[in-house]
Amino acid sequence: MSPPRPPAVLRLVHCCAAAIAVLSLAVTLRDGLQERPVALAFGALATLGELTRRPGAQLREAAPLGAAGALAYALLGQDAGRPTQHGVCQVVAVVLAASLIGSVPHLARGRGPALDHVARRVLTVAFAAACFQPPHNRGALDGLGGPAHALLLLALLGLTALCDAVLAAATVHSRTGWPFAPLLRDELRGMLGLASAVCATGAVMALAVAVAGLWALPVFSVPLLLTQLTYRRCAAVRATYRQTIASLARATEIAGYTPAGHARRVAALSGAVGRDLGLSGPELTVLEYAALMHDIGQLSLIDPVPAGATAGLPAAEQRRIALLGGAVVRRTGVDAAVAVVVERQADPFPEQPLAARIVRAVNAYEEKTRHTGPGGALAALEELRLGTAGDYAPEVVEALARVLSRGCLTPPATG
Repeated sequence: MSPPRPPAVLRLVHCCAAAIAVLSLAVTLRDGLQERPVALAFGALATLGELTRRPGAQLREAAPLGAAGALAYALLGQDAGRPTQHGVCQVVAVVLAASLIGSVPHLARGRGPALDHVARRVLTVAFAAACFQPPHNRGALDGLGGPAHALLLLALLGLTALCDAVLAAATVHSRTGWPFAPLLRDELRGMLGLASAVCATGAVMALAVAVAGLWALPVFSVPLLLTQLTYRRCAAVRATYRQTIASLARATEIAGYTPAGHARRVAALSGAVGRDLGLSGPELTVLEYAALMHDIGQLSLIDPVPAGATAGLPAAEQRRIALLGGAVVRRTGVDAAVAVVVERQADPFPEQPLAARIVRAVNAYEEKTRHTGPGGALAALEELRLGTAGDYAPEVVEALARVLSRGCLTPPATG
């Protein structure tokens, strides 16, 4: 069976990146490298950045040193006071070649860069170089100096980062169908973190090499490498925190109150529904943690609920279990917003926050389809629709239907 064709937007992005890459390589091979030491130095920097890439992270977060070096080369106008003449095609060719060389060890371990990330790197570097190199090579920027030149570089880097954010949101939207605006909001929020350090380092590198020459590259690479190390440690702490919550959520499974994998499936499907409804960033984190811990109140019960299926219990009993769960969550030190969602998951939906509405509907769907086939999934959705008069929010049920339709409407896998 042949793999599905990527959506039209992705095909367009990949085709544009491929066309620019082929053209750049062809022109560079024909004309040869201009300022060979400069090209090799920036190529080595981009290769080092790719070698230190963190697998599985976003493009700017995965290889910040490589991204900063690529942007600096795209905006380089002088080398130790001597004007440079490399053009857009050489910038793209050097960055692409360095990225591919630096990816070899990752490919050998089966962790090569995603095609979307490579395409974005080519397009963003080409955009930055196209904005700066042609006017610089024509002498249109010769009158700029000092603060004006620095401000120009920062403005171009800001535009490049904005274009990269739009491109990243568009590719994810095309692949998943999630709303574009929250995805773009997440990308723009990410620009305030490590991405801002990447842009600032790229500008400083270009300005420093223009004055001091290539010796400035290793000097200004060290702060970004240290920043990258700190970011990785913070990411490791966040991952450990999430694993702790997931382990706590499994307590109901280990004790036999809920089926194996129930909390994980509810969390995964809740996150997809939340994305479809426009949640992003911290809101999705609260939703994920609440979905993982939504059944933790059952640990306070003397007699377990059969199969852990709380959706069929009387409303008063559901609320009692939810309040018990919220009290447990509050004692764990997790964000109070998570406890609120757990506590209010059994309230009438007009009174619930959106995250609680999502957890309630997804939990009921997962319970109803636990041991059924595709026909049971359709029947469960119809049952949830019939319950929207007082139990389940209509917009959440419809979002759940859209998410499931994109996944061929298959029920969750049993644990």
